[in-house]
Amino acid sequence: MSTAIDSRPLLEVRDLVVGYEGHGGWPLRRRMVRAVEGVSFDIRPGETLGIVGESGSGKSTTGRAILRLLPILEGDIRFDGTDLADWGDKTPLSYRRQVQAVFQDPSASLNPRQLVSEAIEISLRRHGVRDRSELRRRTAEAFDMVGLSSDHLGRFPNELSGGQQQRVAIARALVLEPRLVVCDEAVSALDLSTQSQIINLLSDLQQQTGVSYLFIAHDLGVVRHIAHRVGVMNHGHLVELAETEELFASPEDPYTRRLLAATPASRPEGREERRAYRLAERAGAAQ
Repeated sequence: MSTAIDSRPLLEVRDLVVGYEGHGGWPLRRRMVRAVEGVSFDIRPGETLGIVGESGSGKSTTGRAILRLLPILEGDIRFDGTDLADWGDKTPLSYRRQVQAVFQDPSASLNPRQLVSEAIEISLRRHGVRDRSELRRRTAEAFDMVGLSSDHLGRFPNELSGGQQQRVAIARALVLEPRLVVCDEAVSALDLSTQSQIINLLSDLQQQTGVSYLFIAHDLGVVRHIAHRVGVMNHGHLVELAETEELFASPEDPYTRRLLAATPASRPEGREERRAYRLAERAGAAQ
């Protein structure tokens, strides 16, 4: 995590409130359930901000609001100084290009009837690349960037492992040269060794390109390996935000302390897991 980080925020989130329409009360009536309440943070160019919390904490809802997949009720999101609310209900294609996403299950976003190379080409075409030779060149370069050979270009998703499918998803996100990637539980479905390889890959790509990450996860142990800063969410609130090692060394919020106590790598019995993770890291670096 030695990437040079600009002090000027790329993304600014201020007093964010996001809600869902639900049902409640008696007699049965519609009401707004506030899933995120008053959340504020910044992400700087070249920085990885980890957001952790249990299921239902609002972390993924926050990420989807930044991606413009959910409307916000209150607060502001600014990207490179522009207030996203200025666009109304429409999102410029330029923002879609600059802010990409990698989700938990790559197989759910890859068409099983299409070659994986087509997933990259479709993304490029959507953003204005039409020349066939350029499409092939940039797709091959994207695969090479994430450690996939040209042999993988002609395969279908079910012919790839989970880790290889996630590399395709990362290639699809990064081929557009975004400035921010929202990684929403991007490694939680992978085994320990593959998790390490993907995290090493994301870190290497950040150093090469200067991309920023919002890395959303439920596992503090995983976030510790990639994030420069960590925010902890609980019941829709951001209860703590600190430099990564500072948060692990001296957490201030009781909820953060409970999360750390429940993290295997922070307990004595987690020594074997930490050792396995380090070995997996070395194996990934050697590949």
